Amino acid sequence: MPEPKTILHIEDNLDNRVLVRRLLQSEHYRVIEAANAFEAVECLRRCTPELILMDINIPDVDGYTLTAKLKTIPRVKNVPIVAITANVLRGDREKTLRAGCDGYIEKPIDVEKFLVQVAYFLGLKV
Repeated sequence: MPEPKTILHIEDNLDNRVLVRRLLQSEHYRVIEAANAFEAVECLRRCTPELILMDINIPDVDGYTLTAKLKTIPRVKNVPIVAITANVLRGDREKTLRAGCDGYIEKPIDVEKFLVQVAYFLGLKV
């Protein structure tokens, strides 16, 4: 059996982290969690995930700024970063992609679509 894919989930809301963790673990992904930008950078010093799920509205440093910073780190610059956000007004998707995110998933998460979207961004067959 292949090694499970590792996903870093950056999200300050505990309920959202629990939901995403349960969904991802149900598909045997390894989940690492960070509640803010500092924790995310610390996690990335210890491991290189295959995917980063980024909440845009995190405290201290927003997801746009953190995404831009992560894209400058050679070891993780090619790791796909997918925004998971409640920012769904006209132009928000484009702003997210301009910041360097490779994809965009709207909150509230559609449980049916979420795992398909994650597999897609990991390059897995769905």
